Amino acid sequence: MLKNATLRQLATLHTVARWGSVSRAASELSLTQPAVSIQLKLLEESAGTPLLQRHGRGIALTEAGHRMAHYAGRILDLWRDAGDEMAAHRGVSSGTLRIAAVTTAEYLLPPLLVRFVDSHPGVQVNLAIGNRLEVVRQLANHEVDLVIMGRPPRELRTEARVFAKHPMAFFGGAGHVLAQKRRVSLRSVADTHLIVRERGSGTRAALEYLFKDAGLPLRVGSELSSNEAIKQMCAAGFGITFLSLHTCGLEIQAGILKLLKVPGFPIEREWFVMHLAERELPQVSADFEEFLVNQGPALIRDQLRNLPR
Repeated sequence: MLKNATLRQLATLHTVARWGSVSRAASELSLTQPAVSIQLKLLEESAGTPLLQRHGRGIALTEAGHRMAHYAGRILDLWRDAGDEMAAHRGVSSGTLRIAAVTTAEYLLPPLLVRFVDSHPGVQVNLAIGNRLEVVRQLANHEVDLVIMGRPPRELRTEARVFAKHPMAFFGGAGHVLAQKRRVSLRSVADTHLIVRERGSGTRAALEYLFKDAGLPLRVGSELSSNEAIKQMCAAGFGITFLSLHTCGLEIQAGILKLLKVPGFPIEREWFVMHLAERELPQVSADFEEFLVNQGPALIRDQLRNLPR
């Protein structure tokens, strides 16, 4: 029944499914909207059943459309893997490294990617940044091969490997009263205006766990989804925050932010690199995973070497 379907048609459906929009899919695929509609219509004819339906001003996948999009993603992954394998067979280190990382990791990951690509010049990088929930969704939907985050998600079967320590602490602007003290209790932190990340982020989850473990209420002063915005608010004296040392490295060195001297902090969590357990990694992704595990710890220690602890 599907003998007339093409990879281009499958890629079109898969892209429309990801975006939920013909116009956005057309932009990603560098096609016109009518061209996208034609590809979808041809695939529907091959499938013998509607794959899309109008939903208000937009579109939605039918049940058959969801199933077809799922298989389209798997087929496209296999085809891409086949290309990478053939390149490896020719002795060419190439392919696209599809990776997603939680927002905090965007500060530590670029130097690692640069070092890896320098030794693998044929590799292209497709990097997506989002909060924990977004990254887990991308992994579940096979939109990426690897993810970098803290705790492995419970809702997915993954193979996860630790590749570095992740220090986290409380910070305030240079002029904040708590930044001037030689010792700051966690209760003092709890009584201060706290600027925190949004629910769904790994940083927020770690902070909630800390306060619960200490038997203290977490009273959120302000909630922001941007690390950069949080740092700017802290630097302006609006409150204090709990963030990764990776996130605040430049601001600490410049004296804009100060690490609060709370006993037991910075705490150390772990960075994981992971992939779906049932997914056989493309060679380039497997190579990058090994690179992170073997060389990541030393490279990340160098990044943090000159920061106060």
